[in-house]
Amino acid sequence: CPQALVLLAGLDTGMVIADTSYDSDANRAYCAEKGIAVVIPNRPNRSEPVSLDEEYYRDRNKIERFFGRMKQYRRLATRYDKTVVSFLAFWHVAAAIDWLR
Repeated sequence: CPQALVLLAGLDTGMVIADTSYDSDANRAYCAEKGIAVVIPNRPNRSEPVSLDEEYYRDRNKIERFFGRMKQYRRLATRYDKTVVSFLAFWHVAAAIDWLR
């Protein structure tokens, strides 16, 4: 994934939880250099497997399902709102509705 390092550039600490497509030596080296924890499953062809924290990786799935539910709202998926404030406000409303279910 050529854009991964660009996305990680703004991250100084924390944790990166990603899927198998982001498993590369360059991504892992960048995160190790910055002190960022990495939770990425190994590619099938990796010669030296790296351990994976299964609990954190399950949390990634919860986040993906949340965004999938949010995309059910057509207003969020197509971004009809003209201003950032109203778009963010509806994200808050949709998240609250999802949380109440």
